[in-house]
Amino acid sequence: MNWLEDIELRGSIVTLEPLNMDHVEPLQTAVKDGEFWKLWYARVPAPEQMEDYVTTAIADAGRGNIAFAVRINETKKIVGTTRFYNVDGLNRRPMLGYTWYAESACRTGINTETKLLLLQHVFEQKNAIAVEFRTHFFNQTSRTSIERLGAKQDGILRSHQIMHDGSIRDTVVYSILRHEWPTVKDNLLNRSNQT
Repeated sequence: MNWLEDIELRGSIVTLEPLNMDHVEPLQTAVKDGEFWKLWYARVPAPEQMEDYVTTAIADAGRGNIAFAVRINETKKIVGTTRFYNVDGLNRRPMLGYTWYAESACRTGINTETKLLLLQHVFEQKNAIAVEFRTHFFNQTSRTSIERLGAKQDGILRSHQIMHDGSIRDTVVYSILRHEWPTVKDNLLNRSNQT
């Protein structure tokens, strides 16, 4: 049995729905808003790659890696996706990432509430000891976002991965530890109330 399971998480702004094939077309529309797949340092699927992206994520859920579509409650519009991956159930330590949004959803409070829902679930319902985040060294937007959550940098994995364009990625590793969660939660709740 997997430590994490498919579960819907609902907040005041967004609902996180376990990813399924019905999300392919709305995600294709969302990813066209901003065209972030064109960023050399990002791993965002192009519209024509979305079906394979979702299919792979669904298959990965069988191993306890849970992906979510992010739906705005008010408009019912799908604006992006995020997931728990490389989940280590034995040590109660997931990675949280593969997060991308339509450009119109950026800087709106959507990511703050999304991360609050995910972290609250994994720390408070699943008793996680840590949650890890990884991003490209040159993805300053992602690094700033992770740091604003309250995650602390653990280090940099140098020459860690080969990117789709053949460049070599240095990966910055962050984490939030169990004893840090109450302070991180207060920060996220405060930021949610300001949006």
